[in-house]
Amino acid sequence: MTLRHIVVVGTGATGLGVLETLRRGGCDGQITMVGDETALPYDRPPLSKRFLTGEWNQEQLNLRSEESLSELSAGWMSGCRASGLDTHQRRLFLDDGTAISYDELVIATGVRPRWLPLTEHLDGAHVLRTVGDAIELRQALTDNPELVVVGGGFLGAETAAAVATLGCEVTLLSSEDAPLAGALGSEVATVLAARHHQHGVRIEQGRAERVSLTPDGSVDGILLEDGRHLPGKNVLMTIGSHPNVEWLEGSGIPADRTVECDERGQVAPGVWAAGDVAAWWHPEMGRSVCLEHRTNATEQGMNVARSILGQPPIARSVPYVWSDQYDVKVQVYGFPRDADSFEVVDGNLDDGKFTAVYGKDGVVCAAVGANMARSLRPLRTHVAARTPWADLDRLQPAAAAN
Repeated sequence: MTLRHIVVVGTGATGLGVLETLRRGGCDGQITMVGDETALPYDRPPLSKRFLTGEWNQEQLNLRSEESLSELSAGWMSGCRASGLDTHQRRLFLDDGTAISYDELVIATGVRPRWLPLTEHLDGAHVLRTVGDAIELRQALTDNPELVVVGGGFLGAETAAAVATLGCEVTLLSSEDAPLAGALGSEVATVLAARHHQHGVRIEQGRAERVSLTPDGSVDGILLEDGRHLPGKNVLMTIGSHPNVEWLEGSGIPADRTVECDERGQVAPGVWAAGDVAAWWHPEMGRSVCLEHRTNATEQGMNVARSILGQPPIARSVPYVWSDQYDVKVQVYGFPRDADSFEVVDGNLDDGKFTAVYGKDGVVCAAVGANMARSLRPLRTHVAARTPWADLDRLQPAAAAN
């Protein structure tokens, strides 16, 4: 299929998924990849795990080798940031003054971390989104092995676990009763909190007000809204993210918080969006959904490419996320947040080895497994089928048989 020029803004997993699917689908037109980082496309989840602990080097993060990327015959504009878009003339503008004409454009610019106010340039204040962030944090912990993690979500909990295994003194601040309680429910969160305690991580509940400083301007911890002080020479903020959409201002693209798309990822004629920056219409849920999940990034990139090529989408998969914390691998299918029911299907929570399902409004809405990947797999089907909660007994033989 001949398309004159496709431009992909974003060179992470989503952008790479677009490029590879276009070429596999027979696209022989010009493809230009624009990204503000200079590294080869790399995987972000290991940044808070094996890369941070030093088990992996930077090359192991790469999603493809230079040779593999070369075979895709794309033009790469690395270290370039998009600054504007004219959808009528179909032109993309870069911050160096370059203007690029396109026939189809894919927005895959992702998100950037939120900082506490006035902390971006402080020594000892950190975020963790890029390989550069991870290298900086690891070096800082070598010099001062103390860390306060602000935010009890997946990134915060994983980083606390990784850093604790390095022998650092770690405090994990969560606004909830336990880290990940909102995302996974109190039952699973309690299991993971126990692992943190076993490894010496101090868990505190509260809300950060600001970073505290020594008289010479160095970070020395976090002040909480209730007046408490959590000491630490390094502070990592995992308090959410901002979508990278400022460059779309004035373009007519609806991007107040995320880029709103239809269920194929189309934003406007000739414009598509995928990955962390995009909110796709979800017909079954009756609303737009933005999933900052690694598997979602690649799948949406692939589906945008297939839509551009006029091909049917790959089947919508059940949302999936995983998390490694100490010796526990947690895998989740579906949306456990706001579930109103929870039931262990196999194993038990005390051993830290189990599968369980979540229910909402009378149907199975999610399933979780801890170190039980094989037993978890059949439960994915029930999440997809929204099995009635009243049929819960059917799930146990399914899991046990595997």
